[in-house]
Amino acid sequence: MRIFVAVTDNDWFALHAAANRVDEVNFWRPSSEATFKALQPGELLLFKLHSPLNFIAGGGFFVRFHQLPVNLAWETFREANGVRSLMEMRQRIAFYRRTPIAANENPIIGCIMLAEPFFWPKEAWIPCPEDFKLNTVQGKGYDSEVGAGRDLWNEVSTGIQTETPALLEPGTAALAAVESKGYGRPQIVLPRLGQGLFRIVVTDVYQRRCAITGERTLPVLDAAHIKPYTVVQRHEVSNGLLLRSDLHRLFEDGYLTIDPVERRLVVSKRIKEEFENGKEYYRLEGTEIREPLATWARPSTENLEFHAYNVFH
Repeated sequence: MRIFVAVTDNDWFALHAAANRVDEVNFWRPSSEATFKALQPGELLLFKLHSPLNFIAGGGFFVRFHQLPVNLAWETFREANGVRSLMEMRQRIAFYRRTPIAANENPIIGCIMLAEPFFWPKEAWIPCPEDFKLNTVQGKGYDSEVGAGRDLWNEVSTGIQTETPALLEPGTAALAAVESKGYGRPQIVLPRLGQGLFRIVVTDVYQRRCAITGERTLPVLDAAHIKPYTVVQRHEVSNGLLLRSDLHRLFEDGYLTIDPVERRLVVSKRIKEEFENGKEYYRLEGTEIREPLATWARPSTENLEFHAYNVFH
């Protein structure tokens, strides 16, 4: 398993560490040209604080990297960006870029999106590996199976088990990593997702197109839960559909559903009965949904059946 020790803004860390619960974080970089290829989904990024706090104070499991406009990053993650407002985020970007941001500018930033983050108290912080140079700007990668990376993983694994045991639930990246003892990649598709990451990943696997209409205008596309979140209490990609916002609302309220066998849109008679309208939606009836290429991301039959028989009417 690869580990990436990333130089971390102390204020970003402090805001998250003070929160009662953090399900996801956006570890963003201010440059519009930022990239990140050091990790695969399910591998570990560690938060190394700025000097003089040369310690590893927490981490999270990598999910995705994207370049996003700052307004979309804020809308998706809110305080999970490590700031309290969009204005503060813009100010922070300008500080690191060392150039002002115009009022009408919507700068692109690099977003390293992490799930299952953990933030340790000061007494649990881990000293940086001896070969981590203090003038490192972004970070350094390690192999958890050998040398300094192995030693680092042993300390981190112990820290997760003693300081954040709540992460070690079935189906989490943290449990998979600990059980692997650092060897190989964690045997999990993705870490446990928060709401923002659910939106990003569902948008990705549907290739930024509405599953019914093919609409590609991103601001009007929503990541919809098939089985209500109040029932499953988890954000699972196989329980997601990317839908145009009006279709999402109708789907959520039971006016639309997807036939679990044929995977085609079904439209309720209630639209016409209650609103004396709905021609646009009836024209879509029978449309076969566009499904993700990855089999693990496709809507599960169980979730579609639940919606068809319990939500739709």
